[in-house]
Amino acid sequence: PGTWSANVEYLVRALAPTLPHIGFAEVRYRVRSWKQLDWCIDDGSSAIDTVVSAGARNVVLLGYSMGGAVAGAIAGHPRVERVIGLAPWLPERLPMPGMRGRRFDVFHGSLDRYLPGIPGVSPTSSRAGYERLIREGATGSYTLIPGAIHAIAFRAPWGGIVPVPHAPRWAKHVRGVLASA
Repeated sequence: PGTWSANVEYLVRALAPTLPHIGFAEVRYRVRSWKQLDWCIDDGSSAIDTVVSAGARNVVLLGYSMGGAVAGAIAGHPRVERVIGLAPWLPERLPMPGMRGRRFDVFHGSLDRYLPGIPGVSPTSSRAGYERLIREGATGSYTLIPGAIHAIAFRAPWGGIVPVPHAPRWAKHVRGVLASA
C-alpha cells in the first residue's frame, strides 16, 4: 500500500502509453534504507516472484539509486532478462554474481552527487560499479545525461508529480532500452 515514488510514477506515466505490451510494477520496501539492504533485496526477490506468478515471461529490472544495488543483487532470477540502472548505487562490498551474463544499461546525471541532506550518487561511483560488473561478466552501456541531477521528479505538497528539467531525457533513454528488450 502507499504512493509510488515520484521518480517511478513519472517514468510509468511517460512510458506506459508508448509501450502497451509492457507491464509495470514497483517494489515497495518494508524499510527503504541501505542500512537494511538485506530486507530490500528480499522485497525485490518477492516482487519478481509476484510478477512471474501473475504471468510475466520476461522481467527487466529498473533500479533507481539504492534500487540499483537491489536490482544487481536479484538479477540472477531466471526470468530476469536485463537490468537498467538509473543513478545506481553499486557498492563494491555487495556481491552481484547474478549480473554475470546479463545486459546492464546505466544512465546517470552528470551533476549528480551527495549534498548534505540531499541524497545522491556520484557518476564516478556508479561508473566504477558498472566497470566492476562488466569485468565480472555483464555486458552493457553507460550513458551520462548532461546537466541532469539525481532526481527525475518530485512529489509536490498537493500530491502531483513535478518532473525536473531533464526528466524527459531519462524517460527517452529508458524507453529505448525497454523497446529493444
